[in-house]
Amino acid sequence: MKKVIILFCVFVFPIQFYAQFQATIYNEQEKQIHKLKEERTKIPQEEKEHLKDKFILIQARLDKNEITPEEAETLKQQAAQKHALNIENKLNIIDESIAYLERNMDGGRRHVEVNFNSIIFDDDMVLRDSIPKRTQSGIVLSFGLNNAIQEDGGLDKSPYKIGGSKYFELGYEFQTNLGKQGLVRFKYGLSFQFNGLKPEKNNYFVEKDEQTVLEEFPHHLKKAKLRMDNLVIPFHIEFGPSKVAYNSSKAYFLNDKFKIGLGGYAGVNLNTVQKLKYKENGNSRKTKHKESYNTNNFIYGLSGYIGYDWLTVFVKYDCNTLFRDNPNEEHNISAGLRFSLY
Repeated sequence: MKKVIILFCVFVFPIQFYAQFQATIYNEQEKQIHKLKEERTKIPQEEKEHLKDKFILIQARLDKNEITPEEAETLKQQAAQKHALNIENKLNIIDESIAYLERNMDGGRRHVEVNFNSIIFDDDMVLRDSIPKRTQSGIVLSFGLNNAIQEDGGLDKSPYKIGGSKYFELGYEFQTNLGKQGLVRFKYGLSFQFNGLKPEKNNYFVEKDEQTVLEEFPHHLKKAKLRMDNLVIPFHIEFGPSKVAYNSSKAYFLNDKFKIGLGGYAGVNLNTVQKLKYKENGNSRKTKHKESYNTNNFIYGLSGYIGYDWLTVFVKYDCNTLFRDNPNEEHNISAGLRFSLY
């Protein structure tokens, strides 16, 4: 019940406020026109009352013999002409004002946009929320080199090509500021990771006795690559200075300085495929083998990055072994460039 009340307040109250605010602006000109029309009806009567008062004063001077009857008549005619012109001029001014308002009524109504961050008119922002938006989101793009650390020799004894094994990531990320100053941020999202391994020499991957091993291919290989496609949830704690910036309608944290992020990821393996390019009897062949290759279905690891603004250098390390039952444990490792496109 509380949730229903909260949702009602969140959605209904802003709509009601918008309607009232918009109606106030739209009716302002109608009120001015109505007021001018009321004043217009009062003008002749007010001027007649002023003329009547002057006639009384002129008659009093005549009764006291301060002026002659001819002078009194002249003064009355002058007063009558003056107030007749007053009536004409005042009516013209009001008529022109009414015509101006009526002519520009539609154009004068300014569009009003009301949202949770600001109140904006067509030509300018009247009110803007000064509280910065805590959560932002955007696309994350990473690419670099990929390889596997061997249990018995690190990268030095890796059977995979350093330059030929590639890594690529595409995801969508959210960033939530954990403090008022925005110095610490929690980043989380969803990413597709593509990890490629190219064996050295003329080797390729073979499933043998529930293990995945490298064997020499019977023909000359132009290319052999094992690609593991993973869907993961990355999460990082990011440290770095922030400042509050504004656009036309809202305030937000701008993290365009030095930053460092530490965290990890967890997810699942969606697909494992081996691509082979070779020549057989003088003919070029291309084959694609979709097998499990005994790769782990559950993926988890550690990752970190360091950089400036939207560009950082990253390193990630799979804590799970590359293959499930191999006696020599291998752990996937990647490094490269990371772009935060917010």
